Amino acid sequence: MTGLSKPHFIIFANEKGGTGKSTTAVHTAVALAASGHRVGALDLDSRQRTMTRYLENRAATITRLGVDLPQAQYEVLDELSESALNAALDRLSADADVIVVDTPGRDDPVARAAILRADTLVTPMNDSFVDLDLIGQVDPDSFKITKPSFYAELIWNSRTERAKASGKSVDWVVLRNRLQHIDSHNLRRVGAALDELARRVGFRVIPGLGERVIYRELFPKGLTLLDLQQLGEVGLGHITARQELREMIAGLGVPGAGEAEQKVA
Repeated sequence: MTGLSKPHFIIFANEKGGTGKSTTAVHTAVALAASGHRVGALDLDSRQRTMTRYLENRAATITRLGVDLPQAQYEVLDELSESALNAALDRLSADADVIVVDTPGRDDPVARAAILRADTLVTPMNDSFVDLDLIGQVDPDSFKITKPSFYAELIWNSRTERAKASGKSVDWVVLRNRLQHIDSHNLRRVGAALDELARRVGFRVIPGLGERVIYRELFPKGLTLLDLQQLGEVGLGHITARQELREMIAGLGVPGAGEAEQKVA
């Protein structure tokens, strides 16, 4: 669709669980498929399999209802080795413009290998100092960053290694998921700390997906906020969440993804 000689790799990585990583990865894959991209999705969490189960549910809904919904080609990595990772990515690359990889919420050698393939590295985090601690330590009185964390250093080293090997830079994007909808001191403090750390470490910060019950309700059918015709009664919350998704996809800056805004409008 885009004429890219090689797929654009989007790696979702965060060593903390419960950040909405898999939900965000699935919605990204489907949104890019809706824009006309050929999307491959690889699930590296062979135990939880959240991305895989979501896309399996979606495939079952497509079959059951006889509808044509945008879908990604997907695999789960059962053999946790770098050779198996490379083989899976090669298979998906044969028919994909974009490959979305969901890594497990823990330190994992295969996930580290996947990060080295990233063109866009996405770290979702909840909007709290608990999650911020993953990438930077904060002074308890001033709330200013004292130093980057081990994870930030890991990503820095991985990006440096990738740049040396391929001559390409890695776009590191931190997603602020579950943003509060009411202004607060905590909201501003987390935002200020993230902005300071972004300048020091070199990532971009964009809004992610809000805390909404609808995401949990969509999972059994594998539907997303782009499938409004299949959702039945649609409320204002659905429309607002859909707009959040569109803005997030635009913020990721994936080549050709601007078409998604037009096609899912």
